[in-house]
Amino acid sequence: MKIYDISMPIHSAMTVYKNKEEKRPKLEIIRDYETSSAFESKISLEMHTGTHLDMPLHMLEGGKTIEALDLEKVIRPCKVFDFTALSEKISKPDLEKKQIEIGDFLLFKTKNSYQQDFDFEFVYLDELGASYLKEKKVVGVGIDALGIERAQSNHVTHKILLGAEVIILEGLRLAKIQEGEYFLIAPPLFIPEAEAAPVRALLLENF
Repeated sequence: MKIYDISMPIHSAMTVYKNKEEKRPKLEIIRDYETSSAFESKISLEMHTGTHLDMPLHMLEGGKTIEALDLEKVIRPCKVFDFTALSEKISKPDLEKKQIEIGDFLLFKTKNSYQQDFDFEFVYLDELGASYLKEKKVVGVGIDALGIERAQSNHVTHKILLGAEVIILEGLRLAKIQEGEYFLIAPPLFIPEAEAAPVRALLLENF
């Protein structure tokens, strides 16, 4: 069995959405061995920084939050699809070429995984693609961008998926992952009433 870490490392110089400073994590040492008998630190981190999971409340008023998540949805077999040939977006015609079944959890590998800095033209999932995944009754979808949509009116991709209780993982790192079937381990931090939470996402091969 091989284990792949597909998470973004959390540090002060990491890539953040649209390079917004308010999304940049702040790490601070509060005790060290010069002043104490122990070493301790703290972090200030926005829920949508780095690899994270979105819950319905993120885009739907009154939507479910982290404590309502069924962990079986994020600890399960999954499929990685290679869309690195696409330059703009993933849409229904692209998805129709793949084998998608009811209950699948899908991860989309795109050119985003090879970008070191934030790309304002990142590959995203459009409205038609989101509607198709809803029709196919997938459990979840992940993408290697800090957002699953880009410049879409009224956040339609998010709302289609979250309205159907489709789990959304954002900020994955899939450069070293080949298209195929894996076992996903991606539980979020347990933060009740939160609309999203950081994730340490792992893929197991030959599980």
